[in-house]
Amino acid sequence: MSASELSALLLVCAAMSFSPGPNTTLSTALAANHGLRRALRFCLAVPAGWTLLMLATGLGLGALVTGVPALRWGVKGLGIAYLLWLAWRLAQASALGQADARRLNVSFMQGVALQFVNIKAWMLALTLSAGWVVNAAGQPARNAGERLAIVCGVMVVFAFGSNFTYALAGSVLRRWLAQGRRLLWFNRAMAGVLLLTAAWMLTV
Repeated sequence: MSASELSALLLVCAAMSFSPGPNTTLSTALAANHGLRRALRFCLAVPAGWTLLMLATGLGLGALVTGVPALRWGVKGLGIAYLLWLAWRLAQASALGQADARRLNVSFMQGVALQFVNIKAWMLALTLSAGWVVNAAGQPARNAGERLAIVCGVMVVFAFGSNFTYALAGSVLRRWLAQGRRLLWFNRAMAGVLLLTAAWMLTV
């Protein structure tokens, strides 16, 4: 992979990883409600799940999903339903720890699985596969395995870094949010972001 290709890859990964989405919203909410340590599990699940998604996309799953409308709408439907469920749970949490213990309980495996119904993650995986793993004819490049490994390695760093940054911001706000009804309104704002993301998913 040339220096120009690597530079372009870094820019795309940074822009997509640090822009708000389901993952960063959940990282922020989990840390704000239950501390940085609780959010760390999800921050690790995101790069793990995304790497599996990228590998699957590079091996042909992406072409299958985009080529079969029923599968594409199935992925989109599951993703929207899950975001709506998370938003509903989060919007009801008004005390520290409540969102984790009773409402917003996202396990490591759920965090991994979320990537497979996250349209933003799919779009990024398909973009990176088309731009850096296959050639202009749509066939795997001669060094496709090496390119796929580089893409996955770069994205692991950005996926963890972005979610940890958002989680850190949530944990910094934690004590301030514990006063009065601030946490409730914060959670409702985060739920609103998830709802907007679900609405956006309907348009892509």
